[in-house]
Amino acid sequence: MVFSKQLRKDLTGYAFILPNMLGVLLFFILPIIFSLVISFTDWDFTWGIGNWNWVRLENYFQIWKDQWFVRSFINTVVLSIASVTFIILFAIVFATIIDAQCYGSIAIRLAMFMPKISNIVAVSIIWVMMYSPWGPVTQLLKTLGITNPPKFLGSYTWALPAIIFMMIWSGIGYAVMIYSAALQGLPAEVYEAAKIDGAGPIRCFFTLTIHFLSPTTFFLIVTTLISMFQLFAPIQLMTKGGPGSSTSVMVYYIYTSAFSFYKMGYASAMSWILFLLLFLVTLFQWNYQKRWVNY
Repeated sequence: MVFSKQLRKDLTGYAFILPNMLGVLLFFILPIIFSLVISFTDWDFTWGIGNWNWVRLENYFQIWKDQWFVRSFINTVVLSIASVTFIILFAIVFATIIDAQCYGSIAIRLAMFMPKISNIVAVSIIWVMMYSPWGPVTQLLKTLGITNPPKFLGSYTWALPAIIFMMIWSGIGYAVMIYSAALQGLPAEVYEAAKIDGAGPIRCFFTLTIHFLSPTTFFLIVTTLISMFQLFAPIQLMTKGGPGSSTSVMVYYIYTSAFSFYKMGYASAMSWILFLLLFLVTLFQWNYQKRWVNY
């Protein structure tokens, strides 16, 4: 059989991408389809593949009656909103100060970005030690006159705020880098005109900078919110969802349901609920991005 030159060229190209396509099919597409199928079953991992009963939508209805899932959902929403809010507020202020060419701005930018590129396991373990009774955070509070500082990760009340504080600390650097890049492209002539009209730095910040950075702010809100909804490693390493259910989040509860209690069908249903939530966030981005940018 004789192939044309163009066909041979096309087959060569397909041969190069075939391994990658097979990997996507075997490790991405098929698992997604399988998880959707078993989300309508009561499959227990220990029963073996195929040994399941079809329960239709029962898992999806039962989820909202599960107090652990509801608590995990609430914790996820609280953690996400609090973290995103403070990350955006602090990042835009720090980026503006750094962009003003303050002394040591390059070193400050690098130092703030280090948590983003650091290994999350190492970061989590370090923060566990910092929050411990003999750690620097507790000792600092005692130095400031607080005789009985909270036990942070061991407290039902303070464990989630402690996780939120760590996520704010680790997420500011990336947001500052994005804002710093955006600030480089702002129109200098507009700021010069504002200064001629008598506007000071603070007024320029609130009336010009925040407005010009609105597309960047929208991008950071959406991407950071999605990453917070997918939070798992710090919870697994620092608190394991405790004390009680105070720091349990959706991804961690999905993990424990699947690999601790072997309820794969139930865990798959929760995974699809999480997917739908993130999908709605993405739809929000697509539908309101132009309106936000043009505001």
